[in-house]
Amino acid sequence: MHDTIFRSGFVAVVGRPNVGKSTLVNALVAEKISIVTPKPQTTRHSILGILSRDDCQVVFVDTPGLHDPGKQLMNRAMVKSASASLAGAELALLVVEATGWRPGDDFAWERLRSSGVPALLVVNKLDLVRPRDKALGFLEECAQRVDVAAIVPVSARTGDNLERLLGLIRERLPEGPPLFPVDMKTDRGVEFRIAEVIREKLLLALRQEVPYGLAVEVRALERRDDLLLADVTIWVDRTSHQGMVIGRGGEKIKQVGRAARLDLEKVLGQHLHLETRVKVKANWRDSAEALRQLGYEEPR
Repeated sequence: MHDTIFRSGFVAVVGRPNVGKSTLVNALVAEKISIVTPKPQTTRHSILGILSRDDCQVVFVDTPGLHDPGKQLMNRAMVKSASASLAGAELALLVVEATGWRPGDDFAWERLRSSGVPALLVVNKLDLVRPRDKALGFLEECAQRVDVAAIVPVSARTGDNLERLLGLIRERLPEGPPLFPVDMKTDRGVEFRIAEVIREKLLLALRQEVPYGLAVEVRALERRDDLLLADVTIWVDRTSHQGMVIGRGGEKIKQVGRAARLDLEKVLGQHLHLETRVKVKANWRDSAEALRQLGYEEPR
């Protein structure tokens, strides 16, 4: 039984790239808040996913993967964004994969530990472990590695054990009123969501070398009755990538636009027309000005 007190707070969802943080947030909020692809560093910005219930409001902060950023400005901006999310959180979820501990998990745990934020360890992708009891040894290993309030095995993909996780989160949040309107699911506006879904479809459609040099910018958005018209620029950092994104006879960009439109019409609940063009902005990932224009945090 829950107590009758209403609780609310921010919960930072952190971990190395590609452990399923965005899939977990989408599953907990029961809406597609963050884009998901098999490629590392799909999430580039911190995004709020808001779950409102009768007894609580949990504001999940989906974050870019914590990793050693090296010198590239975009990577440094992403890690800064993830670290800043911890600063304002009542609780953190450190997400790792049930298939085993990786060196990148140590990096994420050290960042989390040094923040001093109370944490739960979420062992995700339980559905990949066969037989299931093989996971027990890994859970014991995790208990030796990290000092957290609880370790929770889940599958974000199948929804397995998510209610137990929510119960543990709720009881650790402070008493307080909702922080956002109860019908609000995310802090991100329509332009951001359109740009992200287009980027998701590009990541899924393109070969390995192109995706990390891609950015999507919604330059203008116009409403006409029940139709949204979006003017979109897809930025690539090399001229050779421009042709790959457009495809032979424009086929690739048409395929991406169609997939994005169908997804977005479901999420936004209205008809959408996308006008897309592909432009080159050389080395934008190492340009502070370009990163600012595209909505990244100041990396320095």
